Amino acid sequence: MKLISIRMGLVTLLACGLIAVCSSSAVAQDAAATYKAKCAMCHGPDGKGSAMGVKMGARDFTSADVQKLSDAQLTETITKGKGKMPAYDGKLKDTEIKDLVAYIRGLAKK
Repeated sequence: MKLISIRMGLVTLLACGLIAVCSSSAVAQDAAATYKAKCAMCHGPDGKGSAMGVKMGARDFTSADVQKLSDAQLTETITKGKGKMPAYDGKLKDTEIKDLVAYIRGLAKK
């Protein structure tokens, strides 16, 4: 009976791990889709800026200057906008903005 209980515990643990991996993958895909739809036009698909975006003052997300900003600062910029960048408050959910910040952090590693 104890062996069955241990096996059930392991199966549950594995199932939870699989769900966590799948959901984090889905979050990453959602953030990538949001980035492509809302950010890539100016900031470029790789975060380094498009020709049009650079002319408008779009920042290179892979730069040390951007990467040293806190998550709160990046969140505020996305939420309230800055310069010619529009505000996304009310257009994106808080979780989408949080996921975008994480996505932006990942661009420096590519």
